[in-house]
Amino acid sequence: MNRLIRAAAPTAAGFAALVVLTGCQSGGGYPAPAAMDSMSMQMPADATGPAQAALRAARPFDLGPMVVDGSGFTVYRYDRDTAAPSRSACDDACAEKWQPVRASSEVALSGIDRKLVGSLTRRDGTDQVTLGGWPLYRFTGDQMPGQTAGQGNDGAWFPLTPEGHKIQTTTDTWRADAFRI
Repeated sequence: MNRLIRAAAPTAAGFAALVVLTGCQSGGGYPAPAAMDSMSMQMPADATGPAQAALRAARPFDLGPMVVDGSGFTVYRYDRDTAAPSRSACDDACAEKWQPVRASSEVALSGIDRKLVGSLTRRDGTDQVTLGGWPLYRFTGDQMPGQTAGQGNDGAWFPLTPEGHKIQTTTDTWRADAFRI
Protein backbone atom coordinates (compact mmCIF):
# COMPACT_ATOMS: atom_id res chain seq x y z
CA MET A 1 0.00 0.00 0.00
CA ASN A 2 2.85 2.43 0.80
CA ARG A 3 4.33 1.84 -2.66
CA LEU A 4 1.06 2.90 -4.25
CA ILE A 5 0.97 6.14 -2.23
CA ARG A 6 4.61 6.94 -3.05
CA ALA A 7 3.98 6.28 -6.75
CA ALA A 8 0.86 8.46 -6.82
CA ALA A 9 2.32 11.42 -4.90
CA PRO A 10 4.25 12.98 -7.85
CA THR A 11 1.18 12.67 -10.08
CA ALA A 12 -1.02 14.28 -7.44
CA ALA A 13 1.48 17.11 -6.95
CA GLY A 14 1.62 17.71 -10.70
CA PHE A 15 -2.16 17.75 -10.93
CA ALA A 16 -2.38 20.20 -8.02
CA ALA A 17 0.10 22.53 -9.75
CA LEU A 18 -1.96 22.33 -12.95
CA VAL A 19 -5.13 23.22 -11.04
CA VAL A 20 -3.42 26.19 -9.37
CA LEU A 21 -2.00 27.50 -12.65
CA THR A 22 -5.12 27.08 -14.75
CA GLY A 23 -7.99 27.30 -12.32
CA CYS A 24 -7.22 29.90 -9.72
CA GLN A 25 -7.77 33.53 -10.46
CA SER A 26 -8.10 36.35 -7.99
CA GLY A 27 -9.60 39.59 -9.22
CA GLY A 28 -8.32 41.83 -11.96
CA GLY A 29 -10.21 40.00 -14.69
CA TYR A 30 -7.02 38.55 -16.16
CA PRO A 31 -7.36 35.07 -17.64
CA ALA A 32 -5.20 32.18 -16.49
CA PRO A 33 -2.44 31.10 -18.93
CA ALA A 34 -3.45 28.97 -21.90
CA ALA A 35 -4.68 25.54 -20.86
CA MET A 36 -2.06 22.83 -20.95
CA ASP A 37 -2.67 19.56 -22.78
CA SER A 38 0.44 18.01 -21.23
CA MET A 39 2.61 18.69 -18.21
CA SER A 40 5.67 18.10 -20.43
CA MET A 41 4.78 20.88 -22.90
CA GLN A 42 7.99 22.46 -24.15
CA MET A 43 8.52 26.01 -25.37
CA PRO A 44 8.19 26.04 -29.15
CA ALA A 45 11.58 26.23 -30.84
CA ASP A 46 10.25 28.78 -33.33
CA ALA A 47 9.64 31.96 -31.31
CA THR A 48 8.13 33.57 -34.42
CA GLY A 49 5.31 31.02 -34.78
CA PRO A 50 1.74 32.28 -35.04
CA ALA A 51 0.89 31.25 -31.45
CA GLN A 52 3.63 33.53 -30.13
CA ALA A 53 2.63 36.56 -32.23
CA ALA A 54 0.48 37.71 -29.34
CA LEU A 55 0.83 39.32 -25.92
CA ARG A 56 -1.83 39.10 -23.28
CA ALA A 57 -2.39 39.92 -19.67
CA ALA A 58 -2.80 36.88 -17.42
CA ARG A 59 -2.89 36.20 -13.70
CA PRO A 60 -1.07 32.93 -13.05
CA PHE A 61 -0.46 31.76 -9.47
CA ASP A 62 0.78 34.51 -7.13
CA LEU A 63 2.71 37.08 -9.17
CA GLY A 64 -0.35 39.14 -9.99
CA PRO A 65 -1.16 40.39 -13.48
CA MET A 66 1.68 39.68 -15.90
CA VAL A 67 2.34 39.37 -19.63
CA VAL A 68 2.39 36.03 -21.44
CA ASP A 69 2.74 35.19 -25.13
CA GLY A 70 0.09 33.56 -27.30
CA SER A 71 0.97 30.11 -25.93
CA GLY A 72 0.79 31.27 -22.30
CA PHE A 73 4.57 31.39 -21.73
CA THR A 74 5.87 34.17 -19.47
CA VAL A 75 7.46 37.19 -21.14
CA TYR A 76 10.49 38.82 -19.44
CA ARG A 77 12.48 42.06 -19.49
CA TYR A 78 16.23 42.39 -18.91
CA ASP A 79 17.48 45.15 -16.58
CA ARG A 80 20.66 45.61 -18.63
CA ASP A 81 18.57 46.65 -21.66
CA THR A 82 17.33 50.23 -21.96
CA ALA A 83 13.78 51.47 -22.48
CA ALA A 84 14.52 55.02 -23.61
CA PRO A 85 15.75 54.54 -26.23
CA SER A 86 14.74 50.88 -26.62
CA ARG A 87 17.94 48.85 -26.90
CA SER A 88 18.75 45.17 -26.34
CA ALA A 89 21.94 44.12 -24.56
CA CYS A 90 21.18 40.39 -24.97
CA ASP A 91 22.94 38.93 -28.01
CA ASP A 92 24.59 35.67 -29.09
CA ALA A 93 24.57 33.06 -26.25
CA CYS A 94 22.29 35.28 -24.17
CA ALA A 95 19.71 35.40 -26.98
CA GLU A 96 19.81 31.60 -27.28
CA LYS A 97 18.81 31.20 -23.62
CA TRP A 98 16.56 34.28 -23.55
CA GLN A 99 14.79 34.27 -26.91
CA PRO A 100 13.77 37.72 -28.17
CA VAL A 101 10.05 38.04 -28.84
CA ARG A 102 10.07 38.66 -32.58
CA ALA A 103 7.99 41.45 -33.98
CA SER A 104 5.56 40.51 -36.71
CA SER A 105 3.48 42.78 -38.89
CA GLU A 106 0.79 42.86 -36.21
CA VAL A 107 1.08 41.58 -32.63
CA ALA A 108 -2.32 40.53 -31.26
CA LEU A 109 -2.97 42.06 -27.83
CA SER A 110 -5.37 41.22 -25.03
CA GLY A 111 -5.47 43.28 -21.84
CA ILE A 112 -2.47 45.39 -22.94
CA ASP A 113 -2.61 49.00 -24.16
CA ARG A 114 -1.47 49.11 -27.80
CA LYS A 115 0.23 52.48 -27.11
CA LEU A 116 2.74 50.68 -24.85
CA VAL A 117 3.77 48.14 -27.51
CA GLY A 118 6.49 48.87 -30.07
CA SER A 119 9.53 47.28 -31.63
CA LEU A 120 13.24 47.75 -32.12
CA THR A 121 15.73 46.45 -34.64
CA ARG A 122 18.36 44.22 -33.03
CA ARG A 123 22.05 44.17 -33.98
CA ASP A 124 21.43 41.02 -36.03
CA GLY A 125 18.79 42.88 -38.08
CA THR A 126 15.71 41.15 -36.64
CA ASP A 127 12.84 43.08 -35.08
CA GLN A 128 11.95 42.59 -31.41
CA VAL A 129 8.73 43.52 -29.58
CA THR A 130 8.94 46.09 -26.77
CA LEU A 131 6.53 46.89 -23.95
CA GLY A 132 6.88 50.26 -22.28
CA GLY A 133 10.11 50.56 -24.26
CA TRP A 134 11.61 47.36 -22.78
CA PRO A 135 12.65 44.60 -25.21
CA LEU A 136 10.75 41.36 -24.51
CA TYR A 137 12.12 37.81 -24.16
CA ARG A 138 11.04 34.23 -23.47
CA PHE A 139 13.13 32.05 -21.15
CA THR A 140 14.01 28.62 -22.53
CA GLY A 141 14.02 27.28 -18.95
CA ASP A 142 10.24 27.74 -18.67
CA GLN A 143 8.86 24.29 -19.43
CA MET A 144 5.13 25.07 -19.39
CA PRO A 145 2.73 28.00 -19.71
CA GLY A 146 2.64 30.25 -16.66
CA GLN A 147 5.98 29.04 -15.30
CA THR A 148 8.36 31.79 -14.12
CA ALA A 149 11.67 29.94 -13.75
CA GLY A 150 13.49 33.01 -15.10
CA GLN A 151 12.19 35.29 -12.30
CA GLY A 152 15.16 37.17 -10.83
CA ASN A 153 17.83 35.22 -12.77
CA ASP A 154 21.21 36.96 -12.57
CA GLY A 155 19.42 39.69 -10.62
CA ALA A 156 18.31 41.15 -13.96
CA TRP A 157 15.46 39.13 -15.53
CA PHE A 158 11.85 39.80 -14.54
CA PRO A 159 8.32 39.16 -15.83
CA LEU A 160 6.33 42.29 -16.68
CA THR A 161 2.97 43.71 -15.72
CA PRO A 162 0.55 44.60 -18.54
CA GLU A 163 1.69 48.21 -18.01
CA GLY A 164 5.33 47.26 -18.73
CA HIS A 165 6.68 47.35 -15.15
CA LYS A 166 8.88 44.57 -13.80
CA ILE A 167 7.51 42.14 -11.24
CA GLN A 168 9.92 41.60 -8.37
CA THR A 169 7.79 40.04 -5.63
CA THR A 170 4.61 38.08 -5.25
CA THR A 171 1.28 39.80 -4.65
CA ASP A 172 -0.05 37.34 -2.07
CA THR A 173 0.91 38.44 1.44
CA TRP A 174 1.52 34.89 2.59
CA ARG A 175 4.22 34.59 -0.11
CA ALA A 176 5.55 38.14 0.17
CA ASP A 177 9.13 38.47 -0.98
CA ALA A 178 9.22 34.75 -1.82
CA PHE A 179 11.95 35.40 -4.39
CA ARG A 180 14.16 37.32 -1.91
CA ILE A 181 14.50 40.26 -4.29
